[in-house]
Parts: sequence; C-alpha cells; structure tokens
Amino acid sequence: MKQFMIRPKILEFADVKTFLETFKIGKNDLIFISDRTLKKSFKGAFGEEAIIIDYRQYVNGEPTDTMVENIAKDLEGIEYHRVFAIGGGTILDVAKLFALKKTRPVVELFNKELPIEKNKELILIPTTCGTGSEVTNISILELTAISSKFGLAVDELFADYAVLIPELLIDLPMSVFATSSIDALIHATESYTSPKETSFSQLYSLKAIEMILTGYQKIVLADANKRQQVLNKEASNFLMASTFAGIAFSNAGCAAVHAMSYPLGAVYHIPHGEANYLLFTEVYKTYQSINPDGRIKELNQFLAKILVCEPDQVYDIMEVLLNKIITKKKLREYGVSHEDIRLFTDSVMTKQTRLMANNYVELSEKTIQAIYETLY
Repeated sequence: MKQFMIRPKILEFADVKTFLETFKIGKNDLIFISDRTLKKSFKGAFGEEAIIIDYRQYVNGEPTDTMVENIAKDLEGIEYHRVFAIGGGTILDVAKLFALKKTRPVVELFNKELPIEKNKELILIPTTCGTGSEVTNISILELTAISSKFGLAVDELFADYAVLIPELLIDLPMSVFATSSIDALIHATESYTSPKETSFSQLYSLKAIEMILTGYQKIVLADANKRQQVLNKEASNFLMASTFAGIAFSNAGCAAVHAMSYPLGAVYHIPHGEANYLLFTEVYKTYQSINPDGRIKELNQFLAKILVCEPDQVYDIMEVLLNKIITKKKLREYGVSHEDIRLFTDSVMTKQTRLMANNYVELSEKTIQAIYETLY
C-alpha cells in the first residue's frame, strides 16, 4: 500500500501586510525570526507582548541539539499558544519542536524516548526557496554527541498553516538562493526515484524540477548585473517549486544524496544545499550505472527535454548549468581527509538508514565509499 497526503493548510498572501492583518500576532505568540528579517520586513509589526526569538543569538550555522536546549531553557515559565517561524529551513525546523508539549532533553526526543505530543498551533513562513520545511513533518538537527545530522519525522511536527509570501524572497542574496534552491531540486529528484513514490508525489516532483531548472536557465542567460532582477521576478515560482518539492519528499522521502551530505554539514559546516550538490550528480550517475532501465530512465528523458540534450548526457549538462549558479568543489577543498571518508561511510551506513531505505537502488558500503573517493 502507498499513500499520499498534504497535511498543512497552505495559505498564499500577496504581501506581508495582508498576512499580518489575518493573523494579528501579539500576546502569547512565540516568533522565531532573524534580526535581519525582522528589520527588513516586520519592523514594529508584532505586539509588544509577543515573544521574539532571534535564533542567530544561539547558533552560527546549522541548528544543533545544544541550540534547542538553550532556547528551551530561556523559555521556561513563559506561556505561549501559537508558534510562528519566519525564515529559512533552520528556523522552521527548530520552531517545530516548540509546538510540542515537551521539547527537552532533545536527544531523548529525537530517539523517541519522550512522549511526543503537540499542544500549540504552528505557523511556518519560509523566506528562502529550498527546504520545503513548511509542508514536512521533519526536523533536522546536528546531534553534537554523534557529530552527525539526525532527523525526527513524526506527524506532530506538521504545521497547522504553511504560509507563502513571495515578497519575503525579494533581494534574497544569490548565495542563499543558490544553496536553498539546489536543495529543493534534489528533494524533487530524490523523491521521484524513491521506492515510496506515488503517481501523486511524482506530479509534484516533476513540476518542481521543471520550475527550478527553467528558472536557472533564465538566470544564467541574464547579464551578471541583472541576475538579481531576474531572481526577484522569479521569486514566486521558486518559492512554489520549493513547496512542491517539500510535498513530494514529505510523502516519498529523500535518499542517499541527503544521507551522504549530512556528515559533511555536521563536521565541516558546509551549507546544507551546497553539501547536497557535491553529492548529487555523482550519486545519480552511480544509480544509472547500476540500473539504467528503471525509474531513472523516465527521469533522464524528462530532464533531457528541459536541458536540450540526450538522456545519457543529462547529469553532465545539468552540472554545467548548476555550476553557473554555485561552483562545485572537491571535498578536499573543505578540509576533508581520506580518514574522514572512511568515517563518513560508516556514519551513513549506520546512522542514516531511514534515508538510505529510499534509494533508487541499494548502495553498498563499498559503493558509498567509492562515491566519496570520486569526489575527493
């Protein structure tokens, strides 16, 4: 049996003003937002009694269990009924945990040793176009004790409302856009080839892939000094594509690309989308070499039409396009050592089984290590 569902109610707003008029944020509302976003789009917008958490005061980089523990300590004794998160995947993933009745100890929560009960309304508003976290039931943290990212996936982490406001993506820095949108592209691709895919999830996967790649093509055709203008014009499409990809992978799951990128992010703090990109095309070339006649054949034919090439060339041609959005580096350029490759392989095989179960074909320990070696 396979199933498909879209859990949060998705709301689209023309602008921030209309959103604020609808939700009337104030007393007993907890808001996760960066100081930058607050000043840019929400200055003076929240009532004086609203509780504002600038997550950047707790961490510089990807979210960790320590970060959540520290926020939870600071919120002890403070009553709140609604949780708003306005930001990228880091903010959204962390905020989900604070809609639960009990958040800490975080490691016990992620190991499902604590009762998981949602008792607050959760409203998620993305300001990037990558994670799709607004429509997923997953929270990803770096668990510092094991030096790897780990996911908690339970229905209690679904938002009540996923709110899309394209205005929030205007003037998104190109570096943030690149790493987030490539992440969305990989979400869509991995969910398409997952054994858990359905005819419904595939529709969302393919539409997201098409929107992202055609958007990239428009950006790279523009003069360097006009790329930001093109991005601003395409903001609504990229935001929607990210949500489509989130819907797809919340149903079908991500796989080896994400599993193999997690140690890179945890140990070397490589931005999530960038770490995924390092693995993306090599993993899919490996899939293709093992079984070229399954679902990947259909994917390659679809990609070939967008990229205007032969199906057996899609990953090389795609990499040329993606390199114009963000440059792909060798693992050693981040300080990765040969010893790390062995440790990363072990980590993937033992700690990322949830994701590895979604691979297009089974990848052995030897194959995982070979992919890392090729990218070294």
